[in-house]
Formats: sequence, structure tokens, C-alpha cells
Amino acid sequence: MITLHKYSKEVPVWEDMKKHIVVVGGGVMGRGIVLVLIKGGYRTTLVEVSEDVRREVDTYLTKRLDRDIQKDRISMADKDEILARYQSVSGIEEIENEPAVVIEAVPEVLELKQRILRRCNELFPQSIFASNTSSLPISRIAEVAIFKDKVIGMHWFNPPPVRPLIEIVTGEQTAEGVLAEIDMLARDLGKEVIVVKDFPGFATSRLGVVIGLEAIRMLEQGVASAEDIDKAMVLGYGFPMGPLELTDLVGLDTRLHIAEVIRDSGVSPSFEIPELLHTMVKEGNLGKKTGQGFYTWVDGKKV
Repeated sequence: MITLHKYSKEVPVWEDMKKHIVVVGGGVMGRGIVLVLIKGGYRTTLVEVSEDVRREVDTYLTKRLDRDIQKDRISMADKDEILARYQSVSGIEEIENEPAVVIEAVPEVLELKQRILRRCNELFPQSIFASNTSSLPISRIAEVAIFKDKVIGMHWFNPPPVRPLIEIVTGEQTAEGVLAEIDMLARDLGKEVIVVKDFPGFATSRLGVVIGLEAIRMLEQGVASAEDIDKAMVLGYGFPMGPLELTDLVGLDTRLHIAEVIRDSGVSPSFEIPELLHTMVKEGNLGKKTGQGFYTWVDGKKV
């Protein structure tokens, strides 16, 4: 694993906090967020309970930076400097310095996110807690918070180093100053920002899931092939990727879970879930991560 330094306690507290961010969860989204942060100049601590996943993150960061070197985007010295901003720990309690922001990037399970929030509030009373949830209401997550005004949604898109958008979601009690800080952080990282209110599915997931579900329904009804449905949206509407290919990348199980959350909220009658999606998830055809979804994937590439 990457050998990393410990943060110096000689740095003035506020200056230290401003440049220290914690990311909880080392999955696809978490490791991508870490890469954006350390390349953006922020000292970043990843909290990930699995040692195997922490090793995967080390490999991911090294490979991505090596690719940047090959493309003459950074030098070897830049790579060393970027990696020096990163460390990983197995538990929140191991973090030595209170961060400015904790970005939670764990699975879409309300109780899990609330447990992390409660613990972070106890350990880091000054920190902003930003959830990367794509579907769960921020105000529901914040119900257990000691400091509800410091809880906000910071919805990144997959893959975080590539996608230019961050969707900021304000909860019922989110302070204006907290919104301003997260907006400033996102823009400092070179991202475009939209700010939305705390409705189920927010803006992006609500629209994206509706299109994805309808594409699956069209495939189920035999309207057209997966390739032609996707081509219709790419060439006809300028989408960078078709909704079925995107569902494969996101994961059919993830898409199903988000759709269920939005459907159960009653926010709109548009979220009836096609039986085909249920069937494919039950059969384990979850998309790119299993090698089979609406497309076949080999070595991470669509066949």
C-alpha cells in the first residue's frame, strides 16, 4: 500500500481544516471523489473498513496518475505531490485532525448513512457533512444529526473525475453558509453546480431514472433493440450515452433501488418499474460489474 505521511498538528487549526476533507467509502464513487480532491489540492483522508478495498483505491489512484503522466498532463514530481495529500484509515475514530467537510459515499442505505452522520457529528462538531446520495432525502438523513444545519447533499456523477456536474441539495435546515461553502468547494474543483431543493430524486436522478425506466420498458415491449434505443437518444437528442448503456454502468441493482425510493415517495406516477428490470436483477445480470446487463462487458469494455 502507498506509504503516507501523518498530517502536521503545527498547522493553524482553521487553515488545516480548510484544506482537509474526509471521504467515507472507497467504492467506485468514493475513490473517484478522492482523486478529484487530491488533484485539486485538498489533503484527503479516505475512511474504508475493508483493507482489500483500500489496496484497490491505492492501485486506482496510482494508475490514474500514471495515465496522466503518459499523456503529459502531470510530471512524476506532480504525482508524488498529489499522493502526499492522501491517506486512508479503517475507521472514523482514527482521523487526527477535524476536517472542513466529510463527504459520505457509502451505499444508498438510510440507516448506514445516518450512523456515519451521527458519529461524525460527535467527533467533528465543526465539520460540514455532505452526502453523495442520489435519491435519499437529505432531511431524512439529517434527522439523527446533532447539527442539522451542517448537513447537505453533494451529489457527484460517475465517474467523478470526468463528469463536470455536482448537484447540491439543501435540506430543510441546511444553513446558507454551508451551501456557500460546498458551492465554493465544488467550483474550486472545477465543477459546474446546480442547487436543488430536497425532493425525492432531486433533479438529475428524477429525470434520469424516468428516461432509464422508459427505455427498459420499450425493450421489454419489443419496440426496438437496446442498441437502437440508445442510438436514438445519442444521435437524436445529443445524449453522450444511451440510457440502457448508462444503466449498465450505474448497475441495474442500483438503478432499481433508486427507482424504488422515488416511486415509494409518491412524488410522481412516472416511476412504475418494468418487470424486466426486476428479472435481470434477480438473475444477477447487473451490468458492467457482472459482465452482463443490457450489453455484454469484457474487461470493463462493452462488446
